[in-house]
Amino acid sequence: MQDATAQMALLQFMQSKLSTITLPASVHCDHLILAKRNALLDLSNAKTQNKEIYDFLLSACRKYGLDFWEPGAGIIHQVTLENYAIPGMMIIGTDSHTPNAGGICSIAVGVGGADAVDALVGMPWELLMPKIIGVHLKGTVSPWCSPKDIILKLAGELTVKGGTGYIIEYFGEGVHSLSCTGRATIGNMGAEVGATTSIFPMDDNILEYITLTERKHVADIAVKHAEICKADDEVLQNPHYYYDKVINIDLSTLEPYINGPYSPDRATPLSDFARFIQAEKYPEHISAALIGSCTNSSYEDLSRVYSLLTQAKKKKLALRTPLWLSPGSENIYQIIKHNGYLTLFEQFGTHVLANACGPCIGQWKRSDINENDTNSIINSFNRNFAKRADGNPNTHSFVSSPEIVTAMALSGSLLFNPMKDSLINSDKEPVQLSPPDAAPPAPRELLHTIFGSKPKGLITANEDEIARKKHIVSISPDSERLQELQPFEAWTQKNFTQLYLLIKAKGKCTTDHISMAGPWLRYRGHLENISKNLLIGAVNAFNDKTNHIYNPFTHTYQEIELVAQHYKIQKSNLIIVGDENYGEGSSREHAALEPRFMGVKVVLAKSFARIHETNLKKQGILPLLFIDPTDYDRIQERDSIDVLRVTELLPQSRLELVLHHDNGSTHSFEVTHTLNATQTEWFKQGSALNMIKNTLSSA
Repeated sequence: MQDATAQMALLQFMQSKLSTITLPASVHCDHLILAKRNALLDLSNAKTQNKEIYDFLLSACRKYGLDFWEPGAGIIHQVTLENYAIPGMMIIGTDSHTPNAGGICSIAVGVGGADAVDALVGMPWELLMPKIIGVHLKGTVSPWCSPKDIILKLAGELTVKGGTGYIIEYFGEGVHSLSCTGRATIGNMGAEVGATTSIFPMDDNILEYITLTERKHVADIAVKHAEICKADDEVLQNPHYYYDKVINIDLSTLEPYINGPYSPDRATPLSDFARFIQAEKYPEHISAALIGSCTNSSYEDLSRVYSLLTQAKKKKLALRTPLWLSPGSENIYQIIKHNGYLTLFEQFGTHVLANACGPCIGQWKRSDINENDTNSIINSFNRNFAKRADGNPNTHSFVSSPEIVTAMALSGSLLFNPMKDSLINSDKEPVQLSPPDAAPPAPRELLHTIFGSKPKGLITANEDEIARKKHIVSISPDSERLQELQPFEAWTQKNFTQLYLLIKAKGKCTTDHISMAGPWLRYRGHLENISKNLLIGAVNAFNDKTNHIYNPFTHTYQEIELVAQHYKIQKSNLIIVGDENYGEGSSREHAALEPRFMGVKVVLAKSFARIHETNLKKQGILPLLFIDPTDYDRIQERDSIDVLRVTELLPQSRLELVLHHDNGSTHSFEVTHTLNATQTEWFKQGSALNMIKNTLSSA
């Protein structure tokens, strides 16, 4: 669990009254570090500003038996790949990019905090049985291409919801040309197409990575079970029979991709990118180039950056755009420090940031532009929703591979194509970049020294249960960042009548739109305070504005927080209406907790993203689906809405929605849902956590 989601997960676990967790677990402090200047200063500031949160997480880990990774130890998914993930393991993580571990042949699934609590207390964790997309990789990647381009291309084909309800399994001879960390990049960004997870077969490349990270004993065990860590021969011989879908990608003809802006599935091949930028009239000048995030911060990634900057130095080129770089872990940082990479990065003026998420999740304090300036950035991250990186709605964020980001930083322009264009060096001569060299392995002695010792920043859960009882997890009642949770009320066993429409969201409404990150991360442990950001990024379908909705009590338009507080004071019951793939993006369960706290009983959408739909169910909100998507258009701004047949709620049952329009007319239509028997019980008892407590208390 990362520190932003672990707060609420542990607050929920504490409600179970158990004295210890029932399976291995860890907390990683990577989300709360604000990128501003450099690693040293930013990390120092984070430890001061977030001391209350870090102390809470550490005390909870010590008391209940979780590993704790201190700030600066690294990004959760890179740390997991280096230390925990092994072939054949099942991992759940409270972060949507947990499938990063699929690169090492783990089944790794991103979940909400309440799902994690199921596992921590020893209850069954359930998941709708996914289908399988088989992606057949042929050939080997050409120069300038990287594993990132495979998933960027695939995102363009599948779109942000095309992988929903599927595991993506990669197979074919092309797989074996990819490194373990390259596969992790692909698995990581499978979250951007909605996939449950992604997985690669175990082979020599994976075993080499496990061995290089000083876990040869694990590699030896994995070899003994190699047959179950790859697709069966029958599947490889007849993939169309066994997979629900098959997608073919020829790596030898693949070219680099750049995706964006505003959506990670907006894929454009590099050869067409300059035309695309000019046609759309996007800013051509690049204001910042950023490398890192959980998607591309491995040693292999940074070695390709080093290769291009080495060329640039020889060819007398300088950066024309500021370059920001975040190593994935302290181990990666130590490697690039000892083998000279860091020296070259600093010679080029690179801002080397803490081993943390930073700008990728909006933890970036920019001083190079004014607020709301129109600008373009390019990065090796995974998501590029509006406002995500820097809070600026006018920042056009483009996602690509580390080598393309580096090349673009040397040019300063989105019109540059390093595969064919030249740059003018300091001698006024035209020079051309060559593709980056393959990553040379770091010296074995260095890897043994770094990976063979106890990881820096790890506080292990090695005390017995009796010793752990002495630890106290305290929360100040005056804290603005932490707040003990109160149980949500159980369903009243009545239909929902006279629901007020909080908002009818138009178009893309991600968990970032529902519960923004950035400066709001500081309130992730305080439900009342963070609920003030509910849906402030969502577009109101009735006026195409954000944070601007109708208040039926004042008959005026106001910010959502003010209107929602009005409803809460009046104890009004609410409904939210969403568009397609409502709740895509991160796993943050605050996007479900906040509406529940503010009185939302129902969320109705054309379709849901998997994790968010589950999170709504876990918190006792009824997620409903339009049967006829055109009924979305029938809902008017001042409607009062009834949801009938809730008293007859069963798996696969249909409910009736009645719209009472402002002019006195009514309209009704049927809606459906995906709750199974257990999930129906969550709803009836008020939340999954309520059901867990009731089950444990009666055991």
